[in-house]
Amino acid sequence: MNQRSTQYVSIALGFLLIVGCIAVLSPFIGTLLLAVVVCITVWPAHARLLQLVGRRRTLAALISSLILILLLLLPMVLLAGTLANGVEMLIQTAKPLIDHGLPSRAPDWIANLPLIGPDLAAYWHKLAVNRTELNKVLQQAFDPTSKWLLKTVGIFVQGLLQLMLVIFFTFFILRDGDQYAHSLRTMARNLAGNLGERMLALTSSTTTGVMVGIVGTAAAQALVGMIGYLIAGVPAILLLSFATFIFSMVPVVGSTLIWGGAAIWLYQQGEPGWAIFMVLWGMLAISSVDNFVKPILISRTASLPLVLIIVGVFGGVLVFGFIGLFLGPVLLALGQALIRDLLLNTPTREQTITLP
Repeated sequence: MNQRSTQYVSIALGFLLIVGCIAVLSPFIGTLLLAVVVCITVWPAHARLLQLVGRRRTLAALISSLILILLLLLPMVLLAGTLANGVEMLIQTAKPLIDHGLPSRAPDWIANLPLIGPDLAAYWHKLAVNRTELNKVLQQAFDPTSKWLLKTVGIFVQGLLQLMLVIFFTFFILRDGDQYAHSLRTMARNLAGNLGERMLALTSSTTTGVMVGIVGTAAAQALVGMIGYLIAGVPAILLLSFATFIFSMVPVVGSTLIWGGAAIWLYQQGEPGWAIFMVLWGMLAISSVDNFVKPILISRTASLPLVLIIVGVFGGVLVFGFIGLFLGPVLLALGQALIRDLLLNTPTREQTITLP
C-alpha cells in the first residue's frame, strides 16, 4: 500500500472514530455541557476549598459534589413529594364538580365582583342547570390542564435525573480541572492564537454571567413570593419560598405551580379574596420579575448587549431546552467576538481567563 493510500485510510479511520465518539456521547452532551457550566461557576469557591484541604483534588471534588447534592439534589427530591401532593389536591378539588356538578347559586364573591359579577353569576347558574354544558366546559379545561400536568411532571423528573448525572460528571471535572483547563488553553492557542484565548475567556465570563442572571432572578422571585405569602397568610412560608426559588429556574413551569397551589389552598380555606390576591400577585409580581431582572443581571455580568441576552435566553430554550438558558447567550457572545475580530477587525477587549 503506497503512502497516499495509507493517508486515505488514516483519514477514514479517524473520521469513523470521531463519528463513533459523537454517537456514544450524544445522549449525554446536554448533561456534560451543564456540568461544565456548573464547574465554571463554582470554580472560585472550589479553588479556595482546594487550598483548605491541602491540594487534595479528589477530596475537594468530593466535598464540592456533596455540597451540590445538599443544595440542589436533596431539595429537588423533597419537592417531588410536594408536587405529588399538589396534583392530588387538584384532583380532589375537581372530582366533586365532575361527580355532582356545580351548586345552583354562585358564591357571593363571584356575584359581587364589579362589572362582570352578574354575568359570571348568570353563566354559573346556566352551567349548574345544564349538565351537558358543564361537562363541555370541564372537558375543555381538563384536556389542556392534564397535558400541562403531564408535561410538568415529565420536565421535573427529567430535570431530577439530569441533575444527578450533572453532579456525577461535576465530580470528575472538578477533580481534574487543572488538566482540562490547560488542554483547553493549549487547544485554543494552537487553533486561533490570541483570538482563541479571548474567546475562551469570553465563554467563561458569559457562562458565569448567565448563571448569575438565572440564580439571581430565582432569588428575586422567591423574595417577592415570600412577601406575597406573608401578606396572604399562607403557612410554611420558608418552604414555599424555597420551592419558588427552585421552580423559577425551570422553563415552562416556572413558579406558577407554587403560587397557584397557594391560591387554591386559600380558596379551599374559605378565603376567596386572598386567593384572587395570590393569583394577581403571582402573575403581576412574581412571574413578571423574570422578564426584567434576568436580562439586566446577565447583561451586567456578561459582555453581551441586553437585546442579545434576551434573544439568547429565549431562543436557546426553544432550540436546546433547559441547557439553552446557558448555551444561547454564550453562543451569541462567541458569534459577536468572531464578527468583531474576523469581519470588522475590531479586537474584543482583553479579559482574564477565569478557568482553573
